[in-house]
Amino acid sequence: MHVLYVDDEEVNRRLIGSMLRKAGVEMAEAEDAEKGLWMIAARDYDLVLMDIRMPGKDGFAAIGEIRAHEGPVKDVPIIVITADDAREIRLRSRDVGANDVLIKPVTKEALFRAIGRLVPGWTAAGPV
Repeated sequence: MHVLYVDDEEVNRRLIGSMLRKAGVEMAEAEDAEKGLWMIAARDYDLVLMDIRMPGKDGFAAIGEIRAHEGPVKDVPIIVITADDAREIRLRSRDVGANDVLIKPVTKEALFRAIGRLVPGWTAAGPV
């Protein structure tokens, strides 16, 4: 499985990356939305993890661009990973096209459950 994680905080990318790589996932990282959008245009991913609050273009705008894209990339599952637990953030994330929202700090169990809801061949325990 190929996952792209877009987050401006390196420590967050390292933590999530460690969880996924230990499960055999190939993970790419982008430190901002512009780079993430460029990477999505250049390669197919099975899943995108997207932070919301980043300098420059935020995650809402990036998700909107992905969903407006022509072709199969518009249907990639997207999980928002954010430190903001406000109801408005959850609603807006879903309104722009995110499939799920996880609140930082993210546990391995919560991440794997969310992936299992969106990616065939994945369970709460990891890949099958």
